[in-house]
Amino acid sequence: MKKNSTGKNHSYKTTPGRPYPMGATLLENGVQFALFSRHAKGVTLVLMHSAERDSEYTDIPLDPSINRTGDIWHIKVEGIGAGQVYGYRVSGEYNPARGYRFNDNKLLLDPYTKAITGNFK
Repeated sequence: MKKNSTGKNHSYKTTPGRPYPMGATLLENGVQFALFSRHAKGVTLVLMHSAERDSEYTDIPLDPSINRTGDIWHIKVEGIGAGQVYGYRVSGEYNPARGYRFNDNKLLLDPYTKAITGNFK
């Protein structure tokens, strides 16, 4: 994937969103995202510009002061809809002995997703 500098064609209007329902929920004018992570220190929503392997993408970091309610990270993104390809990068402590394996270099699938595209090894 190639990062895009969120240019004119790929700028997204966001609002804080709501903590429920979990996963990606289609709304009339966008998509509401909600993800549970009790121990995350940060969450970034990654929106791919296409389903192609080396697609450009845009990172949307979530601000814990407005995009987190309890253990739920959430955001609403306007102007996107069904078929949007996305994932998450989640940062936090890496301490396998305590069960923490955060690595924000890894793109994660949404555990609440309704569909997956592409081939994975």
